[in-house]
Amino acid sequence: MELGTKTKKKLSESVLDKFSMDFLRNQVLKNAYGNDDTVIAKLDPRVLIAWYLFFGLAPWFVNDLWFLMASFLLVVATTLLAKVAGLVLLVFALGVFSQTGYLLLVSLLFGGNGDTVAPLLVLTLKVATCSLASVTVFSGLDPDKLSCGLMWFGCPERLSFSISYAYRVLPMLMEEFQNILLSFRLRGNPPIREGFVGSVKYLWYQIKTVMHAFYPLMLNTAKRSRTTVEALEIRGYRNAAVDKTVKKMKLAALKVSYNDLLFLAVSLLWIALAVLASTLA
Repeated sequence: MELGTKTKKKLSESVLDKFSMDFLRNQVLKNAYGNDDTVIAKLDPRVLIAWYLFFGLAPWFVNDLWFLMASFLLVVATTLLAKVAGLVLLVFALGVFSQTGYLLLVSLLFGGNGDTVAPLLVLTLKVATCSLASVTVFSGLDPDKLSCGLMWFGCPERLSFSISYAYRVLPMLMEEFQNILLSFRLRGNPPIREGFVGSVKYLWYQIKTVMHAFYPLMLNTAKRSRTTVEALEIRGYRNAAVDKTVKKMKLAALKVSYNDLLFLAVSLLWIALAVLASTLA
């Protein structure tokens, strides 16, 4: 009995240790920067953005179950090809379940039938398809590709640069947040994790630490952002943002390849087959 209790305690501690700040940072950075060698990452950003606009908007205007199911299966396949981090997939699953998935279980537990389950299934497929399409695209696009793709579609230079800069500032935010948490740990006195009450107190202590770290995180990030802006101004960022020659040079690397056309062709063929199946059903 005592041996089983110790084993359960060690297992819970090992699980909690894996969800550390280092683990979260590595998962986020892997999803944003560690997928350069995947099939999705090698596609042209313009193709990915156009693909995302279809699968991010079209499901909301369609209620056909065949179309939604086919779209969901396709974005699941692209998500696997993009090698999305496991933490992102876990957050996706929890988000979909918290929004619509639990309604399916509630309807079944309280006497629901096919008439109530079908509309909820349609809503769940819509949310899941759009969410996975977003995960696929933004996992396969690094900051430079995303910025160039948006610029090619006519987005203002400052908007595209802001999105790209948000990607680049992500590692700095994670590092700064970790340093602040470490400083709180050095100066703090956390409660002992013994028993259920001790675990609850320790969890509440961690939540308060994260809340107290928010303001210094924003302050330190603002200081670094000001330094970055000053460096950009010195290098003539404002003039380069409106110069057509600079824009042409920046977009010269974009090229639609055979793989891009094949990706679009497979997607269109799959959706066409889904529409045909829906028509014949």
